[in-house]
Amino acid sequence: MTSGNSAASASGEQDLAAPQDPGALEPAALMRLLGQVVESVGSALPRTIEVVLHDLARLPDSIVAVSGDVTHRVVGDPATDVLLRAVVDGSTDRLTGYETRLDDGRLVRSSTLIVRDGAGAAVAALCVNADVTAWERLRTLADEVLAPRGGATAPREAVGQGDAPPAEKFATDVDELAAHLVRQAIADVGVPVTLMKKEHKLAVVAELRARGMFLLRDAVEMVATSLHVSRFTIYNYLNELDQSGRAADD
Repeated sequence: MTSGNSAASASGEQDLAAPQDPGALEPAALMRLLGQVVESVGSALPRTIEVVLHDLARLPDSIVAVSGDVTHRVVGDPATDVLLRAVVDGSTDRLTGYETRLDDGRLVRSSTLIVRDGAGAAVAALCVNADVTAWERLRTLADEVLAPRGGATAPREAVGQGDAPPAEKFATDVDELAAHLVRQAIADVGVPVTLMKKEHKLAVVAELRARGMFLLRDAVEMVATSLHVSRFTIYNYLNELDQSGRAADD
């Protein structure tokens, strides 16, 4: 007689439906379990809520499961800039309830959880994105209806202000994501490329490295073209940043 409490099948494979500690699973089994979570949870949610699973071993094209359709991404599409930075930092296990605007103006509220294996290595990211645009419009309408006659509504902090993180880029291909990262890094330095000196370009490379740009394919070539320098120069900048980092640690 086969025990009904067995966590393994007759073939010796682990039964992912049985109760278990996710952290104890091997990465491949953990990804299968999380894929089941996306399918099961996503099937109970409206299409305005999207559940996305990233396999961090496949960066940058890390999406391996999607349920719902908020950001119009599919399996094989890349990570967002926010997720790339979290992977590079290695210090954030969850980002909860942050808001951002999509390129078409829709308001999205998101949460991202970094999933680790039993050894503590980050192996996956489970993300939930909810399109709350309709609710935002309803709140605006309610404010207008409830406003005192002859007076304006009380001021309220604008959505996305305060401690909210910067807007997240939901790119559908790596080139789009890379171009966004480069534009943001150059804008942060605040000097046009044609007027940049070495220290400005070095600052751009440092910011791009922190944002995870160099996890993308052909990143060095794209950065070199954008900064009007050679690939060799970008490698030199990266080496210089590595050396300065090691010196700071000594």
